[in-house]
Amino acid sequence: MKKIVLSIFLFFSFTFLNAQDFKKYDYGSFIKRSDSIYYRILFPENFNPTQKYPIVFVLHGRGESGKDNEKQLTHGAALFLRDDVRQNFPAIVIFPQCPIESYWANVNITTNSKGKRNFSFVEGGRPTKAMHALQGMVKDFLKKPFVDKERVYVGGLSMGGMGTYELLRRQRKTFASAFAICGGDNTNNIKKYQTVPLWIFHGGKDDIVDPAFSIAIAERLKTVSDEVKFTLYPNDNHNSWDSAFAEPGLLPWLFGHRR
Repeated sequence: MKKIVLSIFLFFSFTFLNAQDFKKYDYGSFIKRSDSIYYRILFPENFNPTQKYPIVFVLHGRGESGKDNEKQLTHGAALFLRDDVRQNFPAIVIFPQCPIESYWANVNITTNSKGKRNFSFVEGGRPTKAMHALQGMVKDFLKKPFVDKERVYVGGLSMGGMGTYELLRRQRKTFASAFAICGGDNTNNIKKYQTVPLWIFHGGKDDIVDPAFSIAIAERLKTVSDEVKFTLYPNDNHNSWDSAFAEPGLLPWLFGHRR
């Protein structure tokens, strides 16, 4: 009984600590004409606006969509708050939030009678409203004097992994490297981001987004790209982001690239 009580206490203590730490992510918004997007931003410790810092954009999954400017921190945000990460990789970290009525990527989604979702990724096409606003926000940040334009990164999970591919092809000369977790894309789009170093992750038992999407992208990239990494977690379901964000080599690899 004592162990159960202790476990519950530690769980709520950890949850409270994380909630408190997330306050270090400032609230922000980008609004320009018909574009609007809300985000949370973490500045490096002892931030000096006269210096230049790398910047990373992290795109959340469908379950974190909304207007609360909170839920997008559910996955991945704790990683960038770790003391060792903040010390070794001082960077500006941004978690934008996609409105529930939009989607990061240009993909057609249908659901069968059993509730299984099917994804049909568009080749080319116009950006979604959320992607158009995201592009405007990224370009706006690149105008800031404290952003190092040679060290701009993006990554995401699930819908955000799909959005990562989409953003890479729409702003192909912007990013130094990227990561995509349990996402997908039309393989005909690969030629538009084949020069960007990319680390792809997926769970082998994913029953939401078929790992075949990531496998196809990785295999196609290996024939044309200078640098692509692919990690398949054979026992992971859709939450392969837990394993990916726990990879000790992810951030050294990501921040180790420059344009």
